[in-house]
Amino acid sequence: MRLGGRLEGAISVLADIDARKRPVADALKDWGLAHRFAGSGDRAAIGNIVYDALRMRLSHAFLMDDDSAVAIGHAVMFRQWGFTPETLAAELADDKFAPTPLSTEALAAFTSRSLSDAPLHVQGDIPDWVQSSFEQAFGDSWLTEAQALAGRPTLDLRANILKATREKAVKALERAGAKEAKIARHGIRIAAGEGASRLPNVTAELSFQKGWFEVQDEGSQIVADLVLAGDGEQVLDYCAGGGGKTLAMAAAMHNKGQVHAYDADRKRLAPIIERLKRAGTRNVQVHDDVRGLSSLRGRCDKVLVDAPCTGTGTWRRRPDTKWRLTTKNLDERKAQQQDALTQASSFVRPGGELVYVTCSVLPQENEEQVRRFATDNGDFEIVNALPAWDSLFGKESTRPRSSDGKTITLTPASTDTDGFFFCRLKRNG
Repeated sequence: MRLGGRLEGAISVLADIDARKRPVADALKDWGLAHRFAGSGDRAAIGNIVYDALRMRLSHAFLMDDDSAVAIGHAVMFRQWGFTPETLAAELADDKFAPTPLSTEALAAFTSRSLSDAPLHVQGDIPDWVQSSFEQAFGDSWLTEAQALAGRPTLDLRANILKATREKAVKALERAGAKEAKIARHGIRIAAGEGASRLPNVTAELSFQKGWFEVQDEGSQIVADLVLAGDGEQVLDYCAGGGGKTLAMAAAMHNKGQVHAYDADRKRLAPIIERLKRAGTRNVQVHDDVRGLSSLRGRCDKVLVDAPCTGTGTWRRRPDTKWRLTTKNLDERKAQQQDALTQASSFVRPGGELVYVTCSVLPQENEEQVRRFATDNGDFEIVNALPAWDSLFGKESTRPRSSDGKTITLTPASTDTDGFFFCRLKRNG
């Protein structure tokens, strides 16, 4: 397929997402099934256009004075793929599969409008009701933080030190352009690429099948490291999901002690079994029934609560969720977070630690939640997480954000990772 067919395919997917209010992954999958002639490069290019469009949807629509799929698809070409209206017109001129030409009104708007005239939430490509939360979280730099969440993400991997050094894993992925990550101790990074370029399918690599690395955002690796899970400790990952942080902590413990991985959602937990086998992890017990944790009450050295959240820190990877987020969603997540903290806290031994993590950047889900929990539970106190950062990553490393000098917030703008919040609470007694 030439660019015209790819752009038309992306516009069709965007229109489908708008009409049926469905996740982007589902819409792309259905398009691929209906257009089996499209090669892997075509599907990757179409996916890139769709994701680029959704990341910057508001600002694209403002500059075009048009929020249609056709207008937003063309805006991607102009603003993110390096075409001018003239060069794009020339590229599409003799392509019979090219989309309907952009309206003269939209083209005139694009050539005359300035994004600096748009409302600030449009400049930041975030829902208008979220702006106050970003201002609260980031102060004068909130717009920079919001705009960084609209960029393309890198592909991040974690070297599995149970089977390979980072240097060995990087060498095995040399042809994919892998480099050592800047912060995470075992992190590996592959650049995002531009335009139609596609990221390599690293899970097809022999080194992946051998268990030398796992796919995991660098921010997720960092917060797993900050738990400071030690050899011989009893650790509970209370909202383990697919097990990324479980695997990272188990490796950090050198297969000594025990990590108990629990999640109430069995479907989310299911992939962990195969991942554990591939990684050569022997110190993890998997639980899908909370009753199986009864013997751990009051006995765990570390309990990690990777709480359900709005996922605002992952908007680069899941931009469609940005436009579906509502205040009702936020309220539901806040209630779930308090419930998870309360339930998980019963497993912490006196002197042990409760670690609260979200992949959100909203203070309502982060600082406000841990302060509320500490106020309501007098035997827990928030302790400073920054010394652990210095000991793990060095005082000269990129510094994370911290609103209170104790908790840590990672963001694309500050640490070049997904957005994560980290708080350590110690149980006194």
